[in-house]
Amino acid sequence: MRIVQCGVWCGMLALAGAAGVGAQSPGPLVDVAWLATHLEDPDLVILQMGPDGSYEEAHVPGARPVPPHAFRMPERDGLRLELPEPVELEGMLEGVGISDDSRIVLVPSGGWVTPVTRILFTLDAAGFGDRSHLLDGGLEAWTAAGHQVEGGAPADFAPGELTLRPADRVVSGEWVLENGTADGVALIDARAPAAYDGVESDNGMDGHIPGAGSLYWQRLYREEADGSVFLRPDAELRALFDEAGLEPGDLVVGYCHIGQYATAMLLAARHLGYETRLYDGSTDEWRETDWPRARER
Repeated sequence: MRIVQCGVWCGMLALAGAAGVGAQSPGPLVDVAWLATHLEDPDLVILQMGPDGSYEEAHVPGARPVPPHAFRMPERDGLRLELPEPVELEGMLEGVGISDDSRIVLVPSGGWVTPVTRILFTLDAAGFGDRSHLLDGGLEAWTAAGHQVEGGAPADFAPGELTLRPADRVVSGEWVLENGTADGVALIDARAPAAYDGVESDNGMDGHIPGAGSLYWQRLYREEADGSVFLRPDAELRALFDEAGLEPGDLVVGYCHIGQYATAMLLAARHLGYETRLYDGSTDEWRETDWPRARER
């Protein structure tokens, strides 16, 4: 495939749906037909991410560019991709024009799936879970459907006005240590099987967290000949989650190397209706502790 690859926030109520983009909220995915229908909605904010130069070459009309690993705190204590503190994240989101009543669509291009699902997760954690969406198939699906694109620099836009209302989407390593094998919790490792099995060392992390099932995030997506990347059909997703040990009603807790790959897996779980959490420290943190590790399936 060509697809590319903290403190616990206190739970608060997510932002309620607001008027302006339609009363009925879609799920975490939207297709190109939905975006084409809503392209002129006044509260819509489109954020596009892809390889260097790809935005200037072609982007969805009105989209704003987002750099890799946007909306994160600087590396700290060896952790490379942690959520910012809410007050910092609020300013970051306002900087790309997001306000309380915005609906956000994220557009990946060039196979950049997991950087975009990480931003989708961040928006969910920021309280925009029902108002932020990923364009299934990305820019490639948009152009394949015959829709217009633009080139060059982004148009001017006003900064947003936002009062952040964080949602409970992150768990700590201590939480995983205590609850990872509890009934009703499905701990899922989204890394490649070789890392999960301990065949390949993950920067000093040999094996996986005890009790975790294995579901490599790339298995949940399919890439078309035109480069568009889609989430697999629901029946295929359910079969893959069943294989990983998921039970109906489970809380799905994901981890990976640094907290990015797992967000692509958690998006699929959210799409199927599961409640989800991310162990944001992932193996970046776990390998630095004396907490147990497993190598058997």
